[in-house]
Amino acid sequence: MLAWRSRWVVTALGLGIAAAGVLGTLRPAPPETRPVVVAGLPLVAGTRLTADDVRVVDVPTRLAADGAAARVDEVLDRSLAVDLTPGSPLVPGVLAADGATGPPGTVVTTVRLADTGAAAMLEPGRRVDVLAATPEGGPATVVAARALVLPPPAAPGPEATAGLGTALAADADHPPPVLLAVTPEESLALAGAAASSVLSAVVVP
Repeated sequence: MLAWRSRWVVTALGLGIAAAGVLGTLRPAPPETRPVVVAGLPLVAGTRLTADDVRVVDVPTRLAADGAAARVDEVLDRSLAVDLTPGSPLVPGVLAADGATGPPGTVVTTVRLADTGAAAMLEPGRRVDVLAATPEGGPATVVAARALVLPPPAAPGPEATAGLGTALAADADHPPPVLLAVTPEESLALAGAAASSVLSAVVVP
């Protein structure tokens, strides 16, 4: 009787191990992932990126946007060409072009103007004063003087925006922001004004 019980226990254990092996075989392998740099907080166009603005997350490879940055150092000190929501990947087209340069002593930044029609008419090479006013109205102040209009950043293609979700969808009805060469101090002033003021531009000689 004892021998029979022992055989039953051994048989049950064997069946249990076999079942576990079958389940392990049927269970799908975890998806391959890759690191992607995403916005860590809401960011406005013109922001010059620092390590505090972004983070790295693991995304399934099949869902990762083509060309998305994988390391933080790839995007440090780059300027945003569009507004980004938290979690939006840093892909080609949301960053101002590396090749965009201004005169010595200037930095390149992007500005979204309230008057989209006027923004679309600004040609590269023009000089503009950028004015900031409160949404309620009142006198405007100059936050950038004689800023140089640069060629606009290239629009991101469908393959680059596939992983952006609503990051660009909210701006689908607006033209791209204006790319400007300004002083470093004006760049900081523009970034601050963009968060709370209405920006406009006046063409100057």
